[in-house]
Amino acid sequence: MNVSGERPIGAESIQVAVSGDSTRVVVLPKEVVESALTVQAPAQAGYLPKSASGVFVGRETELTALRDTLTGGGSAAVVQPQQISVQTISGLGGVGKSALALRYATRFRGDYKLVWWITADSPESIVTSLAGITERLCLQWAQTLEPDQQAAWAITWLQAHPDWLLIFDNVENPEHLSPYLGTLSQGHHLATSRRATGWQSLAPVVSLGLLPPDEATDLLCTIAFPRTPADSQQREAAQRLARDLGYLPLALEQAGAYVFRTGIDLDTYRTNLALVLDENRDAPSPEQTVARIWDHTLNAITRRDPLAVTLLQAMAWLAPDHIPRTLLAPLAPHPIALANALGELHAYNMTAFTPDRQAVTVHRLVQTVLRTRSQTEPRQGDALPSPLGRVEAERAVQHVLPSTSQDAQGDDIAAWEHLIPHVLALAETAPTNATASVETADAYYESAQYLYHQGRDAHTITLRTQALAQRVEVLGDTHPDTLATRHNLAGAYRTAGDLGRAIPLLEATLAQQVEVLGDTHPDTLISRNNLAYAREAAASVRQPR
Repeated sequence: MNVSGERPIGAESIQVAVSGDSTRVVVLPKEVVESALTVQAPAQAGYLPKSASGVFVGRETELTALRDTLTGGGSAAVVQPQQISVQTISGLGGVGKSALALRYATRFRGDYKLVWWITADSPESIVTSLAGITERLCLQWAQTLEPDQQAAWAITWLQAHPDWLLIFDNVENPEHLSPYLGTLSQGHHLATSRRATGWQSLAPVVSLGLLPPDEATDLLCTIAFPRTPADSQQREAAQRLARDLGYLPLALEQAGAYVFRTGIDLDTYRTNLALVLDENRDAPSPEQTVARIWDHTLNAITRRDPLAVTLLQAMAWLAPDHIPRTLLAPLAPHPIALANALGELHAYNMTAFTPDRQAVTVHRLVQTVLRTRSQTEPRQGDALPSPLGRVEAERAVQHVLPSTSQDAQGDDIAAWEHLIPHVLALAETAPTNATASVETADAYYESAQYLYHQGRDAHTITLRTQALAQRVEVLGDTHPDTLATRHNLAGAYRTAGDLGRAIPLLEATLAQQVEVLGDTHPDTLISRNNLAYAREAAASVRQPR
């Protein structure tokens, strides 16, 4: 969901774009708009995540550059109105982009009336994060509004009040931010992204590299020896290990946590990792570095609590942010076992807790490596086995689906909104030829139906595609549930404006429904009607103006 256009203060509706291809108007009652104009944020209001290690070292040059750009305008003033300051941090995975943004927000929090962390890897996740502002500032109205209306209330509040900071973390597509940066002009925007391009018209870019050797050594020593300063020998060993780890902050944090947790000395750890590089060997990639660390970390965690590794492997297939304890609960025998396992993962800096400790986050690079290393090559003629953790992640989602996707209200809406990012992540990471199941297909289908009933059908394409693939494999190509899924996928393409995909799907569905259900079955008539509308829309697009 992106903001589209300016909204006059005092108006009773706000226009938002659900995707790049469709726009819908979200209407707020007059009294709701008035509350957004008048509600004041309490002191130190906002939401910031916790880092896994809680340790930040160095980066003073980058912090100074961020502060100068955000407060002084600089090049940001060239592309945005003068009162806006925008800054973007780009860099490879594990380099510390989010940590730098979090450090900036923490250091200068007193200068802002509201500081809000937004997961920005998709338009849908931005909506969910903006809705959280309404829950924090005006719970009275938040309990009565739909998620899109909550986001609209937040947008109205941000337009009416100055001196706030929005942090858009892990932006996959800079264009997703363009309408926000153009409409919300009373505060500061700070974005992090792995993409270094696409920001020319949006924000100046700070390219964040690896830590300098001294700062990398400081970070490793601070985490490995938190109680007493490292002596000269320990520091020299830390310098050697930091060099072998490529000065990658994520790798340094996890190595330091392992050393602290197990009491092993740094040189022994370094030797065991087998990361001693000769002069002619290329430096390992971040993924390879992290993977080598885990060969020991995961073994250590397995010896202490095997459930912790099971949970981590399952979380690799979910969305990285805000994984609720309730979603992981079906994988643990009881709440105490779940708490102990999550505690082990946190102790080794594999995960971080949200401030209320009711959810956990996993670094995206951690997930990438886990998914890659869990793939098993089948022998010729064998079926492709499910990757490690995949079955558990699917089982967790199946167990916590809310009772209904239609007419959801109150707690059910909240449950769906927390669950949707994780079901989407499962669908997006589904391996080719993975084992299909009716239960997983139903989870994708019901999640898509929830989004449909919320007016967000354009965002259901991935879910419906996976539901269709699984139902075809399990139920067959002409089963009524398969036909319904194919029809709904065509509808999602049509909503998204992709008639080139919608029309062939509707034609195939109609032909199969005529054969299986009959020419006058209600589902057949609906498909014929929708196909006619789609063809009419396609014809109007082709006509010259």
